[in-house]
Amino acid sequence: MALRVPVQVSLATSVRLNQRGSAFSGDSQRSVAQFGCVNKAGCGGLKKEFLGSRSLEPAVRSTANPAPIATATIPVAAPVEKDVDWEELNRSLENSSPFEIMQKALTIFGNDIAIAFSGAEDVALIEYAHLTGLPYRVFSLETGRLNPETYRFLAEVEKKYNIHIEYMFPDASEVEALVRAKGLFSFYEDGHQECCRVRKVRPLRRALKGLRAWITGQRRDQSPGTRANVPVVQVDPAFEGLDGGAGSLIKFNPLTAVTSADVWNFLRTMNVPYNPLHSQGYVSIGCEPCTRAVLPGQHEREGRWWWEDATQKECGLHKGNLSGLEQTEDNGSAASEVEDIFTGKNVARLSREDMERSISQPRDKASLVVLYAPWCQFSQAMESSFNAVADILADSPISVGKFRADLDQKEFAQQNLQLKTFPTILFLPKGTNSLIKYPSEQRDVDSLLAFVKSFQ
Repeated sequence: MALRVPVQVSLATSVRLNQRGSAFSGDSQRSVAQFGCVNKAGCGGLKKEFLGSRSLEPAVRSTANPAPIATATIPVAAPVEKDVDWEELNRSLENSSPFEIMQKALTIFGNDIAIAFSGAEDVALIEYAHLTGLPYRVFSLETGRLNPETYRFLAEVEKKYNIHIEYMFPDASEVEALVRAKGLFSFYEDGHQECCRVRKVRPLRRALKGLRAWITGQRRDQSPGTRANVPVVQVDPAFEGLDGGAGSLIKFNPLTAVTSADVWNFLRTMNVPYNPLHSQGYVSIGCEPCTRAVLPGQHEREGRWWWEDATQKECGLHKGNLSGLEQTEDNGSAASEVEDIFTGKNVARLSREDMERSISQPRDKASLVVLYAPWCQFSQAMESSFNAVADILADSPISVGKFRADLDQKEFAQQNLQLKTFPTILFLPKGTNSLIKYPSEQRDVDSLLAFVKSFQ
């Protein structure tokens, strides 16, 4: 049972309010204007000016005369443990439900943790937080490029759960400089990373500097290329929290072990509202220019940044997932000594001369070729599937081969073979010297065979 003590609280201090207007545990060093309130109805007698800001960024302390004193009853919150073994906690929560993980996260961090809400199916996180009965905070990145349906959905969520979403905005001068220099749609030409960095990553960085932990809707089945190993809880590998420095921010992923079907069963069962774009074929939802509906059978991430290589489909918010995708330009002797992969008996080893010949003149035979690096975890992950495809095609008119495209072959492959990341899969049709790049993240046997059969 929480210890309750009557205190006098200045309205200039941080007070967290529940639906009845009484205070939750707060931090007297941060202002109400910094955090907003847990919900709209719970702002009680607070002056309206304190509700105007929803920013997670550090507030400037006022030097004006203190605000009037109000009496409130505040439960004393347990301090955040400084010596938690996060790897052990991750192991202990591996088989826990999203509800249990959410409850644990909110219990540990209280007011120093917030849910990152994108306006998509991660609304499940808000429902789970609501069901715990604990106070919680929600923030969202307002990029200025969202779909109209998403904006209306955000407002609907605020109304249903009686909360204020704490919106983070990009720096106006940075957006202006980017658009004036490159136009409104530069990401179609030179990739999405620069635009995402301005509109999403930097605002997120500012938000997280006001927290000690955050909660995301990442799932392992969302992106086999980048999210297959997302843990339940981790020390954030990419961002810093309130205390600064490495290890100062903890990241919870309550949905990591569940599937999209599990999430949607939960939303339907609990009658949770959802973004109407989902009913129009959108699965993964981001900014309007970079999101489209997917066809039946396509992976959900194929609706995001569809003009780019599948293994790079992270906007930067979870860029820690990309570690290991790329080695440095000079991999050195360590990379050259890595044990080779794709060693199936029906996979031919192709040389630089073989590849040069295949793109310089019409071919006598069609081929399926993987451009790979043996140290790349994603190349390793598809080895068994590719070997199986080679065995299936062994008696067909299509040959299967591999070309190691790192080290001194990387520049050649980038300039001539459409290499951007490893692995890259190519189909080389018979009777021409053209190349057809496999665009999907799904590298299972059936998907690869379907790709090949498309050109037979």
